[in-house]
Amino acid sequence: MVSRASVAGARILALAASALLLFIGNAAIAPQSALAQAPGPEVCAGCHEGQVNYYKNSVHGQKGNLRGPSNAGECSTCHGDGTEHVKAGGGKGVGGMKNPGGKSASMSNEDKSAICLTCHAGGSKRTHWVGSTHETRGNACTSCHTMHTNDKVLVKLTQPEVCFACHKQQRVEVQRMSRHPILEGKVVCSDCHNPHGSIGKALMKRDSVVETCYQCHAEKRGPFVHAHDPVTEDCSICHNPHGTVADTMLKLRPPFLCHQCHTPHGGQIAQARGQPGQAANITGKSGVNYTQGRGCVNCHTQIHGGNNPGLLPTPQFMFR
Repeated sequence: MVSRASVAGARILALAASALLLFIGNAAIAPQSALAQAPGPEVCAGCHEGQVNYYKNSVHGQKGNLRGPSNAGECSTCHGDGTEHVKAGGGKGVGGMKNPGGKSASMSNEDKSAICLTCHAGGSKRTHWVGSTHETRGNACTSCHTMHTNDKVLVKLTQPEVCFACHKQQRVEVQRMSRHPILEGKVVCSDCHNPHGSIGKALMKRDSVVETCYQCHAEKRGPFVHAHDPVTEDCSICHNPHGTVADTMLKLRPPFLCHQCHTPHGGQIAQARGQPGQAANITGKSGVNYTQGRGCVNCHTQIHGGNNPGLLPTPQFMFR
């Protein structure tokens, strides 16, 4: 039989051997880690002082941000290993450096975005980036965002400037009389649109235009007993949210807007044209020119939908 002393001795020998192997392994790995470690911000600051200072004060440089570059290789996380770059004395692109924020053709937009998506791929806001309008038209994350200077996209007052660089028509529309307070920084593009992609029309944050508008205009949601079809279909049938010259951001002033769908009062075209000699008809409507200073909502007040339970006046005609 094997004695207890022999078993204990074998265990001690095994532990000693494991400790020796662990020590040898660490000794072999340590020099490799030291050699493989890329230059950090202290080295980069020799030439890129401004960028490094901003980085240290940004969310990317916070040590408490466990998902950020400060805990995953610092500058090399986005720019690659700068060892050869430093040895060569610097220079644009020297040593295989990556510059996702630059306009150089050495990196494709897909590769630039891939660097950002290494950390920013998660979350519902970027789920639909691949295949989105902006992605398929050759935009990268750095087409809009900046990392080493103040990112205008993240500030409400300056965000529209970034969007207007491409969306010229919207830049004109927000200068009109009737508009959302975009220039004042109270409403911004990202309140309604998700630039990283969505399943809604025109990159809407919600699945449809109306659902997006209902985020602020909840009183228009209903449900109503008597619904107006455009309200449940698409608010932009009547409104231009970026700005118009008509009240309440209507595309045209009433009754011209309403006449795009509705024949004025059962086909009284003569009255609509202002032709003289049109006497009052059986409904009591006179031959007044409906288009001159008249608005449909003077009578049809519940244009977004109503709950009138009475028979008169006819409730489906959006009377109060």
